[in-house]
Amino acid sequence: MLVLTLVLAAVGFALLVAALTTGSVIWAWGCIVVCVIGAVLLLVSALSMRRPDGDSAPPPGRHAKR
Repeated sequence: MLVLTLVLAAVGFALLVAALTTGSVIWAWGCIVVCVIGAVLLLVSALSMRRPDGDSAPPPGRHAKR
């Protein structure tokens, strides 16, 4: 998901450059839409990676005690 966010940031930057060089408002709105989608994906990714405060023990895996 982070790679998708990076791609959206690059597309947003390209749309910003296109908006500035052509003076078109359509490209600027496209940049805003793409950047908002990227920000939402980044927020969702950050919240999904976060663990609750009480869960300090690592999840059981291959080397867990039996």
